[in-house]
This record gives sequence, structure tokens and C-alpha cells, in this order.
Amino acid sequence: MEGYHILIVEDDKDIRDGIEIYLKNQGYAVSQAADGIEGLKAMEQEEIHLAIVDIMMPRMDGITMMMKMREKGYDFPVIMLSAKSEEVDKIMGLNMGADDYVTKPFTTMELLARVNSHLRRYGKYLQAVEGAKENDKVHIIGGLELNEETVEVSVDGKPVKMTPLEFKILLLLMRNPGRVFSADEIYERVWNEQAVNTDTIMVHIRKIREKIEINPKEPKYLKVVWGVGYKIEKQ
Repeated sequence: MEGYHILIVEDDKDIRDGIEIYLKNQGYAVSQAADGIEGLKAMEQEEIHLAIVDIMMPRMDGITMMMKMREKGYDFPVIMLSAKSEEVDKIMGLNMGADDYVTKPFTTMELLARVNSHLRRYGKYLQAVEGAKENDKVHIIGGLELNEETVEVSVDGKPVKMTPLEFKILLLLMRNPGRVFSADEIYERVWNEQAVNTDTIMVHIRKIREKIEINPKEPKYLKVVWGVGYKIEKQ
């Protein structure tokens, strides 16, 4: 988990130092802040990937700090710490934009497990955002991936050969996950002419299914909506 920077916002220096030792042993970079005001300053100075934030602190408490950071557009995960276990604290923290909640006293292993879990998810989110920025020509639904530029399709990382028409049909459906297309609409969009005989669509759909589905009789991706048409299921 190297490369991630964690901010600890906690008014008890012993707790801050203790958490920092364990996080650094895991390979994380760590910054400390004694209250919400210092915490917000630290975010301006460093790129933070996760914050561990105490609720009760002088000058600015953890919930106020979290509300202000969300207003400023910081979207990294926040794990709240509290000496109280009342549900009202938990609900307040999570409704204000926290991602998780740990009640004191907590074990270091429990906190580390939560940190690792949230950073894994946040890392995937960052990759997805970057990937979308870099290339909006790649469509991914579960293990099914279609690349418009290279005209390639893969399922669970294994390449799948498609005819040009199969590729165009699959592309239309993957560009619009969850939307149902009638056979007429698929024909008109792919062939660019008015639909006359759409039986050919059924044949192509069957062939696509055989190529992308583990069990074509129980399709995971390409679904028939009886009497309406076809769609790629959102995953």
C-alpha cells in the first residue's frame, strides 16, 4: 500500500503517535494534526488519500472539519474515531460524509484493516477516474471489456474474436448499459437502413452470447427482455 498518504486528526498526541507508528510500518506516509483547523491546513499542503479523524477535539471538532473538507471537494475516505458508542454519534458522522466509524478503545489491527479496505476501494476509484479521463473509448461491464479504438473484446482478460457486425451490436449495447433495444432499433443503428427482416439480429445475438457468456443459456451480460428486445445488464 505504498504511495498513500494518511492524515491523523486527533487531539491526544499519544494516540496520534501510536497510530502513526503502525501506519508507517505498513509503508504509509503519515501527517498529524491536533484539531480540525490543523487538519484542513494539512489537506492544503499535502495530497491526502485517507483521514482518521477524532470527533471530539478543541477549536474545531471532527464533524465540522469533515463538513468543511467535503464542501471544499475533498473526496477521500474518512474514518471517524469516537469515545462514545451512541448511535447518534455514528449517524451524525456517517450522514455528514464519513465512510466508517471506530469506537475507542479500538485495536490497532481493527483500525489497520479498515484503513487497508478503504484505500483499496479508493485506489480503484482513482484508477477508474483516471482511466475515464484518458480513454472514454473503453467500455467495461463486469469482466466484459470492449475497446472501440483497437476493436478488441475480452472476457475476464481473455480476448474474444468478433465479426464486424457482432462488434457493432455489442458496442451499441455496451454504450448504453441497462437500456433495452428492440431488434428493429439495433438493425437500423447497425446497418444504417430501415429494418425489414430482423431475424438476422437473433442470430447475431446468439453468436455474441456464445462468445461472451460462460453459460449462454443463463447469460450474465446479454439479456433478452421478452417481447421488447435486448440489453447489456448493468453489473
